[in-house]
Amino acid sequence: MSSIHALSDDQVGQELRKMTAFIKQEAEEKAREIEIKANEEFSMEKGKLVLQETDAIDAAYAKKFKQATMSQQITSSKVANKTRLRVLGARQELLDDIFQAAEKRLSEGTEDKGRYEGILKDLILEGFYAMNEPELQIRARKADYELVKNAIEKAEGEYKEKTGREVKATIDEENEVAEGSAGGVIIVGGNGKIDIDNTLEARLDLLKQSALPAMRKALFGDNPNRKFFD
Repeated sequence: MSSIHALSDDQVGQELRKMTAFIKQEAEEKAREIEIKANEEFSMEKGKLVLQETDAIDAAYAKKFKQATMSQQITSSKVANKTRLRVLGARQELLDDIFQAAEKRLSEGTEDKGRYEGILKDLILEGFYAMNEPELQIRARKADYELVKNAIEKAEGEYKEKTGREVKATIDEENEVAEGSAGGVIIVGGNGKIDIDNTLEARLDLLKQSALPAMRKALFGDNPNRKFFD
């Protein structure tokens, strides 16, 4: 029969120290594991936060950059439009000055009576061709009646020579061209319902329309935005 030996106080103390050392070691290892895991989780969370903040900053920068770019484009467009309008305004003002100067000089064309009579003849003859009627009336300034009578006679002769047809024109003294006019004539046909305004002012207006593109090109050069030409 085996006997149970009681442990001495020293042995009990040694066993307790072993158990204590084991528990302490286990606790330290567990603490290290917890610390390592906590550090890993912290690093991961910190990385996520840094990435989120970086993305937010990038997005905010991109938005501000886009807004700044759009604002710059709008400003540039407004400045370009204002500049273009100013240039167009200055060009139109120059053209208006040219035509106003020409209008003021219209009356100078009537000072040379011989030359002016030739002009009247051409204006009347143009009306003959356009109307193509046997009888017409001519309206003119009262001061031009004598010159107009001579011009009518010459125009009638030239018309018959060129077309082989006769035309008779008389001055409409009841409806004269206003004395304020620079000169020229109005050819009336169709029993008074149709007229061709060949006064000098009307011819200048026609010139404005027909010669304006050529004048713009001569003064300002070709328009790079124009796609179609006559």
